[in-house]
Amino acid sequence: MRFLNKRPSLAVGYALTLLPFVLVLFVYMGASDIRLAENPSDKILPAPSTIVATAERLVGEPDKRSGEILFWNDTGISLVRLALGVGIAALTGLVAGLLIGLFPYMRSTFSGFVAVLSMVPPLAVLPILFIAFGLGEVSKVALIAIGITPFLIRDLSQRTVEIPSEQIVKAQTLGASSLAIALRVVLPQLLPRLIQGVRLALGPAWLFLIAAEAIAAEAGLGYRIFLVRRYLAMDIILTYVAWITFLAFIIDLLLRSAGRRLFPWSEPAGGSGL
Repeated sequence: MRFLNKRPSLAVGYALTLLPFVLVLFVYMGASDIRLAENPSDKILPAPSTIVATAERLVGEPDKRSGEILFWNDTGISLVRLALGVGIAALTGLVAGLLIGLFPYMRSTFSGFVAVLSMVPPLAVLPILFIAFGLGEVSKVALIAIGITPFLIRDLSQRTVEIPSEQIVKAQTLGASSLAIALRVVLPQLLPRLIQGVRLALGPAWLFLIAAEAIAAEAGLGYRIFLVRRYLAMDIILTYVAWITFLAFIIDLLLRSAGRRLFPWSEPAGGSGL
């Protein structure tokens, strides 16, 4: 049997999944031990025990001035910003993608514009957003929405174009209007793609969120990371980075689970996908 046809068992598959994480942990522990042996007060690579102790303190101890646990306050604020930005982008991308992909006049008018718009680096327009909307929540949410909306529009419009023309012709033959075709034929086939698109866009969305919070914010995960960097508090930074990674993983897992439950027919045959 060729190697490409060999598939690991369930237990071996889980072990192989954990292997890279274990290797990274061992490499970090080794590097940390070497640096701390040379300089016990080194802050660049704190010991794992130090990071664990810091995490316990962050999640359990309230701030002396405000009385709030800043870790959970930062998490809630960042998640609200992320949800608003991604939600606006998803709704805009769905509507615009459907219209551009389904109607030739809309496609001829806006497809080129969206293609050019997607080439604009979102972080380059952040100063413009701060000038236009101020340093409040609107500019941060707008950056996330502006950053991922063009990608969603292009992806969903392309999916609309790929829908077999026979389906559209049959619906027209049965007397369906353009609105009925959009809602009853095209939209159900776009929703699974929308979930996939949002999953792919979450990485850039987190990037834009952290960037906006780092530049102008008074709370949030990105704000806290860049606030403590001046003190070289790597134990706090690594705790926040690990937490952001965990949140991103959970959100992606929830979206994937929702896609499977709501649209099981869209799953590829013979595999669960990523």
